[in-house]
Amino acid sequence: MTRSSRSPYLDSAPLQPGDTVALVAPAGPGDEASLQRAVGFYEAWGLRVRVGEAVLTPHPRAKYLAGPDDARRRDLVDAWLDPEVDAVVALRGGYGALRLLDGIDWDEMRRAAARLDGRPKLLTGSSDITALHEAVRAHLDLATLFCPMPGNNVFRDSEFVRDDVHRWLFEPWGGRDLIGPKAEVMSPGTATGRFTGGNLSLLAAAMGAPEAAVAAPGILFLEDITEEPYRLDGYLTQLRRAGRLAAASAVVLGSWHECGDLDLVRALMEEEFARAGIPVLWEQGFGHDPNALSIPLGVDGVLDANGDRAKLTVGADA
Repeated sequence: MTRSSRSPYLDSAPLQPGDTVALVAPAGPGDEASLQRAVGFYEAWGLRVRVGEAVLTPHPRAKYLAGPDDARRRDLVDAWLDPEVDAVVALRGGYGALRLLDGIDWDEMRRAAARLDGRPKLLTGSSDITALHEAVRAHLDLATLFCPMPGNNVFRDSEFVRDDVHRWLFEPWGGRDLIGPKAEVMSPGTATGRFTGGNLSLLAAAMGAPEAAVAAPGILFLEDITEEPYRLDGYLTQLRRAGRLAAASAVVLGSWHECGDLDLVRALMEEEFARAGIPVLWEQGFGHDPNALSIPLGVDGVLDANGDRAKLTVGADA
């Protein structure tokens, strides 16, 4: 395995008490209560927390944005460029991260990607933050963590979620099994490759953008929320026509929270991926589930979808 196919976090924990994380809001705004709760969770874990200036400042026109694009982008970039910041944590999702990408100097971000200890900085977040995971994949070739965000209710309400995020931040990733309690084999087989993907609608929205032009072979993770089956059908069609599905060695399907009739969603996925001839997992557990699992992106792993219970292992040699 080349170094670019590994992350040091397979062998060493990303964070330890005393490290510094920056809370930013690249998409929707937080509120004072959720912000203070998020800060409290991370400080209780022994971390130093810095907060971006735009986190609590809604856009003057679009209240669904945490401030103007320039302000949200500045918070994100400043946090990444700060040599004392070890991880950049999205407070919440919503909408808006995709709007930031064209104004970021990715060469500058690449030069600042190393922490003081020499290991790469870590980006964490999910949902709309898929846009940033994809940008880091395409421009920086670094591992990231797709995980529930501390400003969201699920982080407040689920001790399981908090404990799972804590383990991913404070324990090495290598060798971990990602199978959730409801996972089923939709199509059997074995596959290896880089973990990529995230929120299906965000991946579809990026088709034609520079990030989507960078090949993403490997094991493709997909999930979504509040999208009717016909819209999911359209997003899958976009990914198929753009070649993203053909690049997948396997597909791991997460939660489809509030996406209408789940039987119809499953039938759509079975129809779409039956033609691919690759292993597929159904309801692996990541995404918008009330007890959503965290998953690393940008690391290699193995899916063994043979037998009664699948195994999805992080960092196993191909």
